[in-house]
Amino acid sequence: MVTWGALWLPIVGASAILLVAGFVLWMVLPLHKGDFRPFPDEAAVGAVLRGQQLAPGQHIIPHMKDPKEMKDPAMVAKYIQGPVGFLVLANPGAPALGKNLLQMFLYHVVVSIFVAYLAVHTLAAGATYLAVFRVTGTVASLAYASATIPSAIWYGRPWSAVWKEVFDGLVWGLLTAGTFGWLWPR
Repeated sequence: MVTWGALWLPIVGASAILLVAGFVLWMVLPLHKGDFRPFPDEAAVGAVLRGQQLAPGQHIIPHMKDPKEMKDPAMVAKYIQGPVGFLVLANPGAPALGKNLLQMFLYHVVVSIFVAYLAVHTLAAGATYLAVFRVTGTVASLAYASATIPSAIWYGRPWSAVWKEVFDGLVWGLLTAGTFGWLWPR
């Protein structure tokens, strides 16, 4: 039987490797360069948004307080006229790279803990690399690759950007599997 204590190294190791892989996928390769489009007049849009004094968070246009409003012809007209959109605003200021990297690392740790949970209950000590790779790779790939698909379905994110993030998730899943297979207790 494999104990949780024996899996701390694959959990932390996979999480660290995935931080590096994320850097390569997003900063080195040109894969995600076109995922975000600029506004034609960024200064004007920025001025309008600053004038609204919007708090950081998620915003929607047009906004409904109740789904029953979709029966109101005036609300339907707003949707037809447009724009229809979702806007996420962060706190003003330079990106907090250190904080974001720490949060991403912790996200990978949490996913790796769930991967380890399933692996502990399905694999024995001394399991072959391929057996560990199959189980952990399936779970990690599902966790990482499927997470962004609903954002295309419900929030209008471009499928082209989502499919690239699915690819990222598959890479992360395979790297997690490789790390667990490599460091699995023998």
